[in-house]
Amino acid sequence: MKKTLLLLLFLPLLVVGQFTYIPDDNFEQELINLGYDFVLDDNIETMAIDTVSSLYINNLGIADLTGIASFISLKDLFCHSNQLLFLDLSNNAQLFEVSCGSNQLTYIDVRNGNNSGLWYFNSINNPSLACIDVNDVAAAEYNWAIDSWTNFSSNCNATEIEDYSNQRKLIKVLDIFGRSIIPKPNMPLLYIYDDGTTEKKLIIN
Repeated sequence: MKKTLLLLLFLPLLVVGQFTYIPDDNFEQELINLGYDFVLDDNIETMAIDTVSSLYINNLGIADLTGIASFISLKDLFCHSNQLLFLDLSNNAQLFEVSCGSNQLTYIDVRNGNNSGLWYFNSINNPSLACIDVNDVAAAEYNWAIDSWTNFSSNCNATEIEDYSNQRKLIKVLDIFGRSIIPKPNMPLLYIYDDGTTEKKLIIN
């Protein structure tokens, strides 16, 4: 009985905090530089970032912002001049300003339920960005700055993207360090096509 009581008393100390997966080393290193993290290990305590309201991470060679969904209090995101391929902001309902121009973006999802509250949005100079998913197309078209070839939609048509992809020719496959490699399962890879577009793929085996 005493052992059970002691175990119950110390149980709160044994509970492990929730972590957020941060696979991009450049992104995580900047979070370390900002004092939100301490070890470069692809993980960060969620409670260390869920109250962050501003993130200025420009020109740092970041290719992947996986983990941004846990920044639920984020209002200002400036991530321009990186190497981002996709950007999912569907979980960031507090956003007020977003600057993600001059990347390699092929897809952005801003279906966060608060497009009218996003006062400033700039995705200019993303040559392969054809479509941005939004909740409110009219509000986005009126207020946001995008390239002339980029459109807004409430559901970017996956079938059109697939048909377009079938017309492209694969030039090479790179690993996360930019080295040419033969595709292997369970590795994040970048597929480079003859039309200048890129795709990030992870084939699970």
